[in-house]
Amino acid sequence: MRTYYVGMDVHQASIVMVVLNGAGKQVMESILETGAETVRGFLKQLRGKVYVTFEEGTQATWLYEVVRGLVTEVVVCDPRHNKLLAVGNKSDRVDARKLAELLRNGSLQAVYHGDKGQRTLKELVRNYDCLVGDTTRVMLRLKAIFRGRAIACGGHEVYRSDRRAQWLGKLSEPGVKQRASFLYEQLTALQGLRHEAKLVMLKEARRHPAYQLLLSIPRLGRVSVAQLIAVVGTPFRFRSKRQFWAYVGLAVVTRTSAEYVLVNGVVRRSSRPVATRGLNRNHNHLLKKVFKSAATSACVSGPFKAAYDARLAQGMDPSLARLTIARQVAAVTLVVWKRGEQFAPERMKQPVA
Repeated sequence: MRTYYVGMDVHQASIVMVVLNGAGKQVMESILETGAETVRGFLKQLRGKVYVTFEEGTQATWLYEVVRGLVTEVVVCDPRHNKLLAVGNKSDRVDARKLAELLRNGSLQAVYHGDKGQRTLKELVRNYDCLVGDTTRVMLRLKAIFRGRAIACGGHEVYRSDRRAQWLGKLSEPGVKQRASFLYEQLTALQGLRHEAKLVMLKEARRHPAYQLLLSIPRLGRVSVAQLIAVVGTPFRFRSKRQFWAYVGLAVVTRTSAEYVLVNGVVRRSSRPVATRGLNRNHNHLLKKVFKSAATSACVSGPFKAAYDARLAQGMDPSLARLTIARQVAAVTLVVWKRGEQFAPERMKQPVA
């Protein structure tokens, strides 16, 4: 059976397709209009095992759904790992060929795309997250107006709907007052939309079997659980907690070199200390926010507080202790989700004094 490796350089108007055979020889090249029928028609003429790749981008989710039922495997790759594309000449045809070569060599870093069962929740979570960001942006702009005129506006008093006339009265410039009035109207509309979006998102999240399961974990609220289900999809993507830590941005990055030395003809590990470079930067920012906020409240009360206090007693910096609790909450979340069992505090390891 013949084997083909297809590299696709995808753009809004066109897609460049380059096909390599099992030996790495280019056997076909085509420029197609970006559309489902044109892509299907091209792939259906390839008989045998067909492996397809394209980069994560605006059209990646749509194209993944179009292609995955027609070929043996689809790899949506991470552009940040494709260093070969930056070497030498660059064009759509060159990029498509390089992608096909990287796919044939097994050198691509895949980006996870879940099934359609969670697509609705993903969109609703993204919608809610965008509305939260838009609301925060308007609130910051509103406070900037008062702070720029030396008007104290700490706390949330400035956002209260029953105090808006009072706050607008503190602005003497007509243009500035009108601008602040428009910002208040934006804030009112966004707050209503955000509340409605939250209700719709939580209603959809409750349909998933893992919802009630994850709610049993202390300090993970309804919104956090909905975000977890939408982003992670399935816990079986991760073989161990260390992989999960890297995904949520809680993995410690270390750097070392010249690890071994020769002593009297015997190879020994060098005593040079390993350099720590902080946490990994390539991660899901939404999930990192979820676990950091959960750890912040878990350090105040609940079953994780004893572990936090034990680390402080050992002389650990409070910020590092909170990071440790965040990693522990993430690890517990993965275990509970995989086992399908409710969180049980008695199963937690007791901190060593």
